Amino acid sequence: MVPMDRLQQIAERFEYLEAKMATGGGDIAALGREYSELRPVVEEIRTYRQVLDDIEGAEAMLDDPEMKALAEDELHALRDRLPGLEAALQLALLPKDAADARPAMVEIRPGTGGEEAALFAADLLRMYQRYSEARGWTFDIIEEQQSELGGIREVVAHVKGANVFARLKFESGVHRVQRVPETESGGRIHTSAATVAVLPEAEDVDIQIDANDLRIDTMRSSGAGGQHVNTTDSAVRITHIPSGIVVTSSEKSQHRNREIAMQVLKTRLFDLERQRVDSERSANRAAQVGSGDRSERIRTYNFPQGRMTDHRINLTLYKLDQVMQGDLDEVIDALTADAQATMLAEMGA
Repeated sequence: MVPMDRLQQIAERFEYLEAKMATGGGDIAALGREYSELRPVVEEIRTYRQVLDDIEGAEAMLDDPEMKALAEDELHALRDRLPGLEAALQLALLPKDAADARPAMVEIRPGTGGEEAALFAADLLRMYQRYSEARGWTFDIIEEQQSELGGIREVVAHVKGANVFARLKFESGVHRVQRVPETESGGRIHTSAATVAVLPEAEDVDIQIDANDLRIDTMRSSGAGGQHVNTTDSAVRITHIPSGIVVTSSEKSQHRNREIAMQVLKTRLFDLERQRVDSERSANRAAQVGSGDRSERIRTYNFPQGRMTDHRINLTLYKLDQVMQGDLDEVIDALTADAQATMLAEMGA
């Protein structure tokens, strides 16, 4: 179990933050973030300590003949609670990914499978849109290239809300679909794929970009046809020369496009840095859920059998219709629990 002196240090730090915020001293925003992060931990600590105190009190009553039977019953109930409280406390004390509370950029691109892959990419886009709506998040598409049949050649979306990256980060990877394509007249089942990348949004303090490292071009936007055509020369393409990253934005406002493209560029550069740090940290460890390897096939959506399988944790759900409608909590909760269990094992808990 976690040493009591560490629990005491956390509780004292929380009380210090509370007092500091009450007096208005220091960086209120930074204090508030740390306070919010510690609050659920301190609540678990207080509950755990209270049960330990109650156990001590009940044990003291064992010497009283009149109270012994009652004390024994109370001790039995309290000791039954202890393992669950210890487990909850261990989870609360796990190191947090600093990016978990951030908004995210979700990028979806078709993989193998031609037009069917593009149509599946569009299905995934709708799935994440519905999941975001159900959680009360905002889901803004900032760049989209459609195929002639209504599929997606590429889409970048900005998702804002509570704990967006924490909930979506395990979605990065190759999503495979098995179904009879709308474009297939023979009724044969095809396999195609799309790639999803979920990147935590970068803040200005995360990435500093030298203007000399950028090449910025304006160009005419183009869409799939019809209402999607944009005939103004407002699209912006930014190339980050050192990394070779190219981003575009095709809103009607050239000024707004520059802002969007710069934010996407910062987010991708921030993600590259996070991947580099994670690679160094995990160089001596086996691959695990959330490793961020986007070439990894993570999930299969089998339409004929109504089955979704997440290969990382061997989870199979026979509720594909609900999943495609954005009912993702069950699989995301399972992935989160698996990642937490892995971290606990590494800490020797």
